[in-house]
Amino acid sequence: MASRKDDALRTIVPRKDLDFRLDSEDIPRHWLEGDPFKTRFFDAMSLLFPYGERFFIQCVRDFRDQVTDPKLLDEVQDFIFQEAQHGRAHTQFNDRVAQQGVAVDKVIEFQQKVLAWYRKRLPRKFTLAQTAGAEHLTALMAHFILENPEIMAGADPRIRAMYMWHAVEEIEHKAVAYDVMKKVAKAGYFTRIAGMLNLSLGFPFHVLMIMRHMLKVDGYSKRERRRIWLKGLWWLYGPRGIFTRMMPHYLAYYRPGYHPWDKGETAAFARWREEYERHAGDPVAASNSFVAA
Repeated sequence: MASRKDDALRTIVPRKDLDFRLDSEDIPRHWLEGDPFKTRFFDAMSLLFPYGERFFIQCVRDFRDQVTDPKLLDEVQDFIFQEAQHGRAHTQFNDRVAQQGVAVDKVIEFQQKVLAWYRKRLPRKFTLAQTAGAEHLTALMAHFILENPEIMAGADPRIRAMYMWHAVEEIEHKAVAYDVMKKVAKAGYFTRIAGMLNLSLGFPFHVLMIMRHMLKVDGYSKRERRRIWLKGLWWLYGPRGIFTRMMPHYLAYYRPGYHPWDKGETAAFARWREEYERHAGDPVAASNSFVAA
């Protein structure tokens, strides 16, 4: 049984009108340690967030009218609110990326076609399972970023603040799509796993293809790009790579009976929320303080 403290941590907090100062002209092109691979890894994910968040909202809304639990219904509403806020913030950020010469519109157009095909051709239970799988992937990355603040320590403070805020809210609502899938849509184990496998193959491939385009736009030669890729893939998939260290959390999803709140340390997540309150809702100051501590 969850404790009172656990219940407080699982509360979804609707936050709006956050100012990340993304219109500042001094944000560097390679804002994460000056590293093109690390920067473009996060940039590529950002390009996929706005329309992806819209897709997730649609897939949960498919079953909203069937939700009878008042608590879950409130959580669905808060989930929709938070995902919409994420889409707005990343759209503003993506506009900056477009100004660098990246074909943002073409990336989004392709993503729209793929997700529209899913919506047209696949059962609603399956697209909800895709959403639950995507929420697991974003939540485990969110936990990892907050538990390992050194990843973002060398980032531009404004971009770091956007990603830390996004991470916190992904953790807050990480179980909503899953609970709707299990309790309302009554999706079984194999539907859940099929949705996750689809995301596990498609999402990283799409991100890496976008990065390939971005690094060309950055003007690196083939030889330079080869060196960047080798170093970057080691950062992701090496023995102490980001994805390698996240693997136990990722694999937990395949356990029968798994629930999103079974995994993920919450002390760092709770500390960011405390810093956010202490700094009167300023996400940049809260994230700076969080990293400095």
